[in-house]
Amino acid sequence: MKKTLLFCSGPSGSGKTYFIKNTLPTGLFYSLRSATTRPMRDGESEGNPYFFRDEDYFETEPLATHLWVNQKIWQPGMPKWLYGVPEFEVYEHLGQNLIYDVIEPKYARQMISWFVVNKLNTEYDFKIAYFVPPQNNMKTVESRANMPNDTTVRTLNKCNNEAFRKAGLVPDYTLCPINGVYDAKLTAHIKQLQKQY
Repeated sequence: MKKTLLFCSGPSGSGKTYFIKNTLPTGLFYSLRSATTRPMRDGESEGNPYFFRDEDYFETEPLATHLWVNQKIWQPGMPKWLYGVPEFEVYEHLGQNLIYDVIEPKYARQMISWFVVNKLNTEYDFKIAYFVPPQNNMKTVESRANMPNDTTVRTLNKCNNEAFRKAGLVPDYTLCPINGVYDAKLTAHIKQLQKQY
């Protein structure tokens, strides 16, 4: 039986982290961690929730995904906010159900392509969950902003029907956990995985 790689895609403030921490059964999925160039925030440490690296790391180390989230507003002299799941992070957790929390569908496409190139797609089913933002998601976005241009960057990184189309992906599930809206198909899939766990 194949394992599941669940992609949680949705704008900032749409409930992805809330869903992963508060809805998924404990231990059913391993949440893949990214490396990032952004500064460490209060309460964070190396590996929790990110691997903190410099820009050179993203030029030299093998990555399953490579995100440049402030590219649209970047100017020379500004730091690049780079993110990406290191290959070792995936390889160390093969054989588990995996979950990847990422705003834009194009990065889910990157990881799927990486699995195919490395012939690991035979071991996993890929499922896409689209998190529709509630009407007040911008208040959540603004409350989280703690770096220059943070709110702007979170707003520019899009996840909508057009973004899925451009990535060649169709969501398997649509939900809005902040408003208590879940997808019955996703709930059924999770229950099926629990039986195999």
